[in-house]
Amino acid sequence: MSFYSSFLGQLHKGPLAAWADKLPQQIQNGLDPVRFGNFTKWQQAINSLPNITASHVELYNSIITFGQPTDIDTQQQAQLKQQLMVLHPWRKGPFSLFGLYIDTEWRSDWKWDRLQKHITPLKGRHVLDVGCGNGYHCWRIAGEGAASVTGIDPTAVFNMQFQAIQKYAQSDNVMVLPAGIDDLPSTLQSFDTVFSMGVLYHRRSPIDHIKQLMECLVTGGELVLETLIIEGDDTTTLIPKERYACMRNVWFIPSIGMLCRYAERCGLKNIRVVDVNQTSIDEQRTTEWMTFHSLEQFLDPSDKDKTIEGYPAPRRAILVAEKG
Repeated sequence: MSFYSSFLGQLHKGPLAAWADKLPQQIQNGLDPVRFGNFTKWQQAINSLPNITASHVELYNSIITFGQPTDIDTQQQAQLKQQLMVLHPWRKGPFSLFGLYIDTEWRSDWKWDRLQKHITPLKGRHVLDVGCGNGYHCWRIAGEGAASVTGIDPTAVFNMQFQAIQKYAQSDNVMVLPAGIDDLPSTLQSFDTVFSMGVLYHRRSPIDHIKQLMECLVTGGELVLETLIIEGDDTTTLIPKERYACMRNVWFIPSIGMLCRYAERCGLKNIRVVDVNQTSIDEQRTTEWMTFHSLEQFLDPSDKDKTIEGYPAPRRAILVAEKG
């Protein structure tokens, strides 16, 4: 809990003031050592990271960078890699820490490049990133000059990865919290921009998810929603029988027309789909930092346009809209 002390002390002054009373207990539950057998190991890894001051910070390029190789000696670099490897799997990135390149499963910078020019400039805005993983996009948002960036993700190891990065970032306007969208107050209405990327299809009710996201926005605020989509007309939705691309928790994959209908029914305005892209095995893949199976193993080996289950291969759309 000490990692969050300063953040919690300032909570009443920022966009999360309405969450101040419940959040400390939620953080404690979200990183409960009893729930997570590897928690002590993760904490020891973070505590064992070398104490180095980063002479250089870069948040506005593809590789989030803290420090330079000249800040660190050979022994420290070996120690840095050894401890960061304990926090495997690293899914979102890439990062560079003192010259150590963390080649994550996802080239998350490619997604950022596809959406950046289509959204309202983030300078001075309060931003929420739902399902943020280890916070890669939170750092990109901060690099655009956001006043504050709050990421939420219930996966404990991703929160620990953020803590490891923050050891060297020492940022006072970026935080990742061990929470999900259901933990947020229902009438927060505090953020200028809300991102939900790669979350909608994991929710049992896509309409309820969009409504929850809207409740986090100020009037006139902007929603950036990225999700799997399927080809078809505005009545088409794929509901996988069991798994989709080996994922169990995929409930609804809409067509672009159906996705826009979701947004319309929720009352969003100025709805536009700004990008459609088929995910490639260069964008999502197994690496030294994520050694489990990845997209290539989730596709039909004889037809890369189909998943292993026979569904169309993953295509993703980015929808941008405003809260009226």
